[in-house]
Amino acid sequence: MTDDRKTDPNRHDLGRVFNEVPQLYDRVRPGYPDELFADLCDITGVTERSAVLEVGCGTGQATRSLAALGCSVTAIEPGQDMAAFARRRIAGLHNIEVETSTFEEWDDRGRRFDALVAASSWHWVDPSIGWRRAHDVLCPGGWMALLGNVVVRRPGEPEVYAETADLHERFCPGNPGWGHPPLEDDVRATDEGWGLVEDPGALFGPTIVRWYPTVQQFDGDGFADLLRSTSLYRRLARDVREPLLDAVAERIRTRMGDRASRRYLSVLRVGQRLE
Repeated sequence: MTDDRKTDPNRHDLGRVFNEVPQLYDRVRPGYPDELFADLCDITGVTERSAVLEVGCGTGQATRSLAALGCSVTAIEPGQDMAAFARRRIAGLHNIEVETSTFEEWDDRGRRFDALVAASSWHWVDPSIGWRRAHDVLCPGGWMALLGNVVVRRPGEPEVYAETADLHERFCPGNPGWGHPPLEDDVRATDEGWGLVEDPGALFGPTIVRWYPTVQQFDGDGFADLLRSTSLYRRLARDVREPLLDAVAERIRTRMGDRASRRYLSVLRVGQRLE
């Protein structure tokens, strides 16, 4: 099964599907390891005096980690419900402001930032607008940082899609999104550039790429909720999605001992603004 990195011509509509399930999203979606944020600080020089812009903050998972660094964070999120949820989660933190807007339409009011961070969200931004805007709102020498979680597998490990491929084809045959996650070693080999998003050209310098392996554990119902929070499944009609996910949960209970792992490589891709 693929993840949310895959771009789509209807990226804006699909990006807003998460707005339907902010509580579920915040509960089941993976965050990012502390080591990633420590490396982000080491590479970019972000300190308590820095101003950071976060694009597509969702429910504020990465936002809360950024706030813990002590820097000033302006987070923008297009989904009204997601933004409201993020505001509730950061209540009491005085170094964060959440604004409701797409990045393309956001009013920067002349503000400039030392770093721009997008956590599993940059692929929803129109690249013909987003890269230039990112360059424009960064201070000279500022940094662009893309964070992500790539679903991967290791040879010989039990993997949910391998156990449920027949169910996926039964309920939604021929879906181009269906398939086995890539092998971890193959993903680690993609250690140059900006990943699956379009390249910014000469706006930013060479990327620095770091990987961080993480694993989530679920029972059958929990794994179904995880899938329910992803764009690949949210774009399905409800009368297809819900029977499919019920069947996946039952398969995990009966064939996998009601225990399923989701393995990720969290990734940090950082590049410096060029003049």
